[in-house]
Amino acid sequence: MKNGILYLIPTTLGDTAETMDVLPVKVNQVINTIDEYIVENEKSARHYLKKMGIQKPLQEIILHPLNQHTEAGEISGYLNSISEGKNIGIISEAGCPGVADPGAEVVKLAHEKNITVVPLVGPSSILLSLMASGFNGQNFAFNGYLPKERGERIKKIKELENLAIKRNQAQLFIETPYRNMHLLEDLIANCDKQTRLCIACDVTLATELIKTKTISDWKKQLPELNKRPTIFLIGR
Repeated sequence: MKNGILYLIPTTLGDTAETMDVLPVKVNQVINTIDEYIVENEKSARHYLKKMGIQKPLQEIILHPLNQHTEAGEISGYLNSISEGKNIGIISEAGCPGVADPGAEVVKLAHEKNITVVPLVGPSSILLSLMASGFNGQNFAFNGYLPKERGERIKKIKELENLAIKRNQAQLFIETPYRNMHLLEDLIANCDKQTRLCIACDVTLATELIKTKTISDWKKQLPELNKRPTIFLIGR
Protein backbone atom coordinates (compact mmCIF):
# COMPACT_ATOMS: atom_id res chain seq x y z
CA MET A 1 0.00 0.00 0.00
CA LYS A 2 1.28 3.45 -0.92
CA ASN A 3 1.81 5.80 2.01
CA GLY A 4 -0.16 8.99 2.36
CA ILE A 5 1.25 12.52 2.30
CA LEU A 6 1.71 15.11 5.02
CA TYR A 7 0.40 18.41 3.64
CA LEU A 8 1.41 21.73 5.21
CA ILE A 9 -1.75 23.80 4.80
CA PRO A 10 -1.42 27.59 5.07
CA THR A 11 -4.16 29.74 6.57
CA THR A 12 -5.04 33.39 6.33
CA LEU A 13 -3.22 35.83 8.63
CA GLY A 14 -6.51 37.04 10.07
CA ASP A 15 -10.24 36.74 9.59
CA THR A 16 -10.35 37.96 6.01
CA ALA A 17 -13.67 38.21 4.20
CA GLU A 18 -12.48 36.23 1.17
CA THR A 19 -9.96 33.45 1.79
CA MET A 20 -9.28 33.10 -1.93
CA ASP A 21 -7.88 36.64 -1.93
CA VAL A 22 -4.74 35.28 -0.25
CA LEU A 23 -4.91 31.51 -0.79
CA PRO A 24 -4.71 29.65 -4.11
CA VAL A 25 -7.44 27.26 -5.28
CA LYS A 26 -4.98 24.37 -4.80
CA VAL A 27 -5.36 24.70 -1.01
CA ASN A 28 -9.13 24.24 -1.26
CA GLN A 29 -8.66 21.22 -3.51
CA VAL A 30 -6.23 19.52 -1.13
CA ILE A 31 -8.40 20.19 1.93
CA ASN A 32 -11.16 18.16 0.31
CA THR A 33 -8.89 15.10 0.05
CA ILE A 34 -8.11 15.05 3.78
CA ASP A 35 -10.19 13.99 6.76
CA GLU A 36 -7.50 14.09 9.46
CA TYR A 37 -5.56 17.15 10.65
CA ILE A 38 -2.95 18.17 13.18
CA VAL A 39 -3.94 21.61 14.41
CA GLU A 40 -2.74 24.27 16.80
CA ASN A 41 -6.28 25.24 17.85
CA GLU A 42 -9.28 23.00 17.23
CA LYS A 43 -11.93 25.73 17.30
CA SER A 44 -10.15 28.04 14.85
CA ALA A 45 -9.24 25.08 12.62
CA ARG A 46 -12.91 24.13 12.29
CA HIS A 47 -13.78 27.75 11.52
CA TYR A 48 -11.10 27.87 8.85
CA LEU A 49 -12.15 24.59 7.21
CA LYS A 50 -15.77 25.72 7.15
CA LYS A 51 -14.79 29.03 5.59
CA MET A 52 -12.74 27.20 2.96
CA GLY A 53 -15.86 25.27 1.95
CA ILE A 54 -14.83 21.79 3.09
CA GLN A 55 -17.33 19.29 1.68
CA LYS A 56 -17.12 16.60 4.36
CA PRO A 57 -19.20 17.24 7.54
CA LEU A 58 -16.98 18.79 10.21
CA GLN A 59 -18.09 16.22 12.79
CA GLU A 60 -16.45 13.53 10.65
CA ILE A 61 -13.10 15.35 10.58
CA ILE A 62 -10.43 14.12 13.01
CA LEU A 63 -8.43 16.89 14.69
CA HIS A 64 -5.27 16.20 16.69
CA PRO A 65 -4.22 19.10 18.99
CA LEU A 66 -0.64 20.35 18.77
CA ASN A 67 0.24 22.88 21.46
CA GLN A 68 2.31 23.34 24.60
CA HIS A 69 0.33 20.56 26.34
CA THR A 70 0.98 17.93 23.64
CA GLU A 71 3.33 15.16 24.78
CA ALA A 72 6.17 14.25 22.44
CA GLY A 73 4.97 10.66 22.36
CA GLU A 74 1.55 11.70 21.09
CA ILE A 75 2.95 13.39 17.98
CA SER A 76 4.28 10.15 16.52
CA GLY A 77 0.84 8.57 16.83
CA TYR A 78 -0.73 11.46 14.93
CA LEU A 79 1.02 10.22 11.78
CA ASN A 80 -0.16 6.60 11.96
CA SER A 81 -2.85 6.99 9.30
CA ILE A 82 -0.24 7.90 6.69
CA SER A 83 1.01 4.28 6.69
CA GLU A 84 -2.58 3.30 5.83
CA GLY A 85 -2.46 5.42 2.69
CA LYS A 86 -4.33 8.41 4.13
CA ASN A 87 -3.24 12.04 3.75
CA ILE A 88 -2.90 14.24 6.82
CA GLY A 89 -2.80 18.03 6.97
CA ILE A 90 -1.14 20.41 9.41
CA ILE A 91 -3.01 23.66 10.03
CA SER A 92 -1.29 26.54 11.80
CA GLU A 93 -3.08 29.22 13.78
CA ALA A 94 -2.06 31.78 11.16
CA GLY A 95 0.10 31.70 8.05
CA CYS A 96 2.42 28.84 7.15
CA PRO A 97 2.87 25.69 9.28
CA GLY A 98 6.39 25.11 10.52
CA VAL A 99 7.44 28.78 10.33
CA ALA A 100 7.49 30.23 13.86
CA ASP A 101 5.04 27.43 14.56
CA PRO A 102 4.98 24.12 16.50
CA GLY A 103 4.22 22.23 13.28
CA ALA A 104 7.98 22.06 12.68
CA GLU A 105 8.22 19.21 15.21
CA VAL A 106 5.73 17.15 13.22
CA VAL A 107 7.57 17.82 9.96
CA LYS A 108 10.88 16.79 11.54
CA LEU A 109 9.34 13.50 12.67
CA ALA A 110 7.77 12.94 9.24
CA HIS A 111 11.19 13.15 7.59
CA GLU A 112 12.59 10.67 10.11
CA LYS A 113 9.77 8.30 9.14
CA ASN A 114 10.44 8.85 5.42
CA ILE A 115 7.02 10.45 4.92
CA THR A 116 6.53 12.73 1.92
CA VAL A 117 6.02 16.33 3.04
CA VAL A 118 4.29 18.76 0.67
CA PRO A 119 4.14 22.49 1.55
CA LEU A 120 1.30 24.46 -0.03
CA VAL A 121 1.60 28.10 -1.09
CA GLY A 122 0.15 30.65 1.30
CA PRO A 123 0.81 33.95 3.09
CA SER A 124 3.77 34.36 5.42
CA SER A 125 3.79 37.61 7.37
CA ILE A 126 7.57 37.26 7.74
CA LEU A 127 8.29 37.18 4.01
CA LEU A 128 5.55 39.62 3.04
CA SER A 129 6.82 42.21 5.51
CA LEU A 130 10.41 41.73 4.30
CA MET A 131 9.27 42.14 0.68
CA ALA A 132 7.54 45.42 1.53
CA SER A 133 10.22 46.83 3.85
CA GLY A 134 12.87 47.88 1.33
CA PHE A 135 15.50 46.05 3.41
CA ASN A 136 18.06 43.49 2.22
CA GLY A 137 16.13 40.43 1.04
CA GLN A 138 19.35 38.48 0.42
CA ASN A 139 20.61 38.69 3.97
CA PHE A 140 18.09 38.66 6.79
CA ALA A 141 17.30 36.92 10.09
CA PHE A 142 14.02 36.19 11.84
CA ASN A 143 14.59 36.37 15.60
CA GLY A 144 11.16 35.42 16.91
CA TYR A 145 10.19 37.00 20.24
CA LEU A 146 12.56 39.34 22.05
CA PRO A 147 13.12 38.92 25.82
CA LYS A 148 10.20 39.86 28.10
CA GLU A 149 12.40 41.49 30.74
CA ARG A 150 12.93 45.12 29.69
CA GLY A 151 16.66 45.32 30.38
CA GLU A 152 17.34 42.17 28.37
CA ARG A 153 14.99 43.35 25.63
CA ILE A 154 16.82 46.66 25.24
CA LYS A 155 20.15 44.81 25.16
CA LYS A 156 18.81 42.57 22.38
CA ILE A 157 17.45 45.55 20.41
CA LYS A 158 20.88 47.19 20.41
CA GLU A 159 22.50 43.91 19.36
CA LEU A 160 20.11 43.51 16.43
CA GLU A 161 20.54 47.14 15.40
CA ASN A 162 24.31 46.64 15.32
CA LEU A 163 23.95 43.52 13.15
CA ALA A 164 21.57 45.28 10.77
CA ILE A 165 23.98 48.16 10.21
CA LYS A 166 27.34 46.33 10.19
CA ARG A 167 26.23 43.36 8.07
CA ASN A 168 23.45 45.02 6.08
CA GLN A 169 21.33 42.17 7.43
CA ALA A 170 17.62 42.88 7.93
CA GLN A 171 16.54 41.89 11.44
CA LEU A 172 12.93 40.72 11.90
CA PHE A 173 11.18 40.05 15.21
CA ILE A 174 7.75 39.92 16.82
CA GLU A 175 5.98 40.51 20.09
CA THR A 176 2.78 39.29 21.72
CA PRO A 177 0.21 41.72 20.24
CA TYR A 178 -0.85 43.23 23.58
CA ARG A 179 2.81 44.15 24.29
CA ASN A 180 3.49 45.70 20.87
CA MET A 181 3.48 49.27 22.13
CA HIS A 182 6.01 48.50 24.87
CA LEU A 183 8.38 47.06 22.27
CA LEU A 184 7.82 49.99 19.91
CA GLU A 185 8.55 52.49 22.67
CA ASP A 186 11.79 50.66 23.52
CA LEU A 187 12.82 50.69 19.86
CA ILE A 188 12.16 54.41 19.56
CA ALA A 189 13.99 55.20 22.79
CA ASN A 190 17.08 53.06 22.23
CA CYS A 191 17.86 52.93 18.50
CA ASP A 192 19.90 55.58 16.67
CA LYS A 193 17.73 58.28 15.13
CA GLN A 194 18.92 57.36 11.61
CA THR A 195 18.22 53.64 11.98
CA ARG A 196 15.38 52.54 9.73
CA LEU A 197 12.44 50.69 11.28
CA CYS A 198 9.71 48.96 9.31
CA ILE A 199 6.40 48.24 11.02
CA ALA A 200 4.24 45.66 9.23
CA CYS A 201 0.89 45.35 10.94
CA ASP A 202 -2.26 43.35 10.03
CA VAL A 203 -0.54 42.05 6.88
CA THR A 204 -3.05 41.08 4.12
CA LEU A 205 -6.00 42.42 6.15
CA ALA A 206 -8.16 45.44 5.33
CA THR A 207 -6.41 47.34 8.16
CA GLU A 208 -2.90 46.57 6.84
CA LEU A 209 -0.16 49.06 7.69
CA ILE A 210 3.37 48.67 6.30
CA LYS A 211 5.71 51.65 6.66
CA THR A 212 9.49 52.07 6.78
CA LYS A 213 10.85 55.24 8.38
CA THR A 214 13.86 56.38 10.36
CA ILE A 215 13.55 56.31 14.13
CA SER A 216 13.63 60.11 14.01
CA ASP A 217 10.59 60.19 11.74
CA TRP A 218 8.68 57.58 13.74
CA LYS A 219 9.07 59.74 16.86
CA LYS A 220 6.81 62.35 15.29
CA GLN A 221 3.83 60.00 15.31
CA LEU A 222 3.54 56.41 16.52
CA PRO A 223 0.90 54.07 15.12
CA GLU A 224 -1.51 52.26 17.44
CA LEU A 225 -0.44 48.61 17.43
CA ASN A 226 -2.13 47.26 20.54
CA LYS A 227 -3.53 43.74 19.98
CA ARG A 228 -2.68 43.87 16.25
CA PRO A 229 -0.36 41.16 14.80
CA THR A 230 2.85 42.98 13.88
CA ILE A 231 6.27 42.22 12.44
CA PHE A 232 9.08 44.65 13.34
CA LEU A 233 12.12 45.00 11.06
CA ILE A 234 15.38 46.92 11.54
CA GLY A 235 17.58 47.58 8.53
CA ARG A 236 19.71 49.98 6.51
